[in-house]
Amino acid sequence: MQIREAKKDELPLIRKQRVEAYHDHARSLPDEHWQALKKAISSEADQQPGVELYIAEIDGDIVGSVALFPAKTDAYEGYVDELDYPELRVLAVDGSARGKGVGSALVQKCIDRAKAQGYHAIGLHTGEFMDEAMALYKRHGFERLPAHDFEPANDGIIVKAFKKDI
Repeated sequence: MQIREAKKDELPLIRKQRVEAYHDHARSLPDEHWQALKKAISSEADQQPGVELYIAEIDGDIVGSVALFPAKTDAYEGYVDELDYPELRVLAVDGSARGKGVGSALVQKCIDRAKAQGYHAIGLHTGEFMDEAMALYKRHGFERLPAHDFEPANDGIIVKAFKKDI
């Protein structure tokens, strides 16, 4: 497996793969929430200045991606204060590559990059319905930070904040 920066011409595939990966959760969400989530993960937010977009490749195929947003960035369109540490977002792994360590490698890449940039922490937010993602983040040492949780669709579904000291 190789982790590298994404190329501009790979963006359509990456965004399509994100929607497919997150679609697993569509059945457990109200349609309005799923549509908002789909719009957010398909947006061009990953092209803001300073955002690093990484992909995982196996045998030449893109099997996952993640974006690392710099500190003091409005990564969540006003829902969260600008934080003093980078945040990883939109982690997605193709269904065919799950269980192969792709998500873990992408998370570790973000942790390593944040540390190399001199930060002492890294954060993330994930929907409360993403049990597998939360388990992955906890295995990497992320801890809950409820003070930065938010409810984007006013439907009772919470986006939970996590932070890891590095």
